[in-house]
Amino acid sequence: MTSDACKVACFITPHGYGHAARASAVMTAIHERAPDVQFEIFTAVPPFLFRETLGGDFKCHHVMTDVGLFQKTPLEEDLDRTVEHLDAFLPFDAGLVKGLAETVTASRCRLVLCDIAPLGIAVAREAGVPSVLMENFTWDWIYEGYLEECREIQRHIDYLKSFFTRADYHIQTAPVCDPGSADLTTGPVAREPRMLKEEIRGALKIPKDARAVLISMGGVPARYEMPKQGNAPSDLFFIMPGTTETIRREDNFIMLPHQSGFYHPDLIRASDAVVTKTGYSTLAETYHTGLPIGYLSRDGFRESPILERFIQDSMAGLRLSEKSFENGSWIESVDELLAISSPSDVSPNGAGQVARFVMDLLR
Repeated sequence: MTSDACKVACFITPHGYGHAARASAVMTAIHERAPDVQFEIFTAVPPFLFRETLGGDFKCHHVMTDVGLFQKTPLEEDLDRTVEHLDAFLPFDAGLVKGLAETVTASRCRLVLCDIAPLGIAVAREAGVPSVLMENFTWDWIYEGYLEECREIQRHIDYLKSFFTRADYHIQTAPVCDPGSADLTTGPVAREPRMLKEEIRGALKIPKDARAVLISMGGVPARYEMPKQGNAPSDLFFIMPGTTETIRREDNFIMLPHQSGFYHPDLIRASDAVVTKTGYSTLAETYHTGLPIGYLSRDGFRESPILERFIQDSMAGLRLSEKSFENGSWIESVDELLAISSPSDVSPNGAGQVARFVMDLLR
């Protein structure tokens, strides 16, 4: 295969960073198997997230590929704003679809991979190339959870469902929210760490014999009280990405911006436990690292109970209340969290499974 004949277009929802992380894991796995494959990425996700995972083997096209779900905080949805933007975005603008299809054709992409951005399916059909939908949920399924409080969202559910069912190939990645007819079902898809635990701890200046907890809330800015230093053991360090504009350190608290130079899977590997909302990518990366996870369930979000059940069945997990997280009192449960033993039976990384499937299509 030559590079001209082996380009893949990737349409990725900009909802948080989790879907971009999952798609990046798959692109990395494809590139490891076929270094001549290049990627044309269509999304509104900041390019740095792909750059830190893929290096330079991609071109990023800034385009709003999806509305997804607007959020007020990492744990609270903004339904009114979501519907407002859905009304403006759907149905897809014919000129937008045609223009993107021309870009896909001009780039010689042979396939369109969609991480729950149905616009990519529409573009693939216009361009006459196969589409591959990769998901653990689709937006029509998510929106169905809001029908009681917002009946007008039904028309958007119907429209989006019509596109999701038109994908030429369908991949579901565990934990799957709505199991159905799929060409492939995989284990959790995660980016792999690159550095050894002691290397990343050394870079973070965490003592070798100390304990460390990563607090990660995805791509949505979060405001919460840090555990009081007086309540935290002196040998316990907190790594907090996405909480500041520059790298800052206050006592045992290491606060990092999103673009910190530290790779998120490496931060997980450097830790002894992870505290996070129930979101796909951090859950999957924690699962493959085998660490205990303290999780905050998003009660209004339809995906959360499925992810929570997966944690309970397949991971070492401890449910934390939103109130205890916000006021920092969850620190009282940190010893319990760190003491939980992880299950020994871990599924293979689904990124490799998806990569093999896509490579077969390209051949």
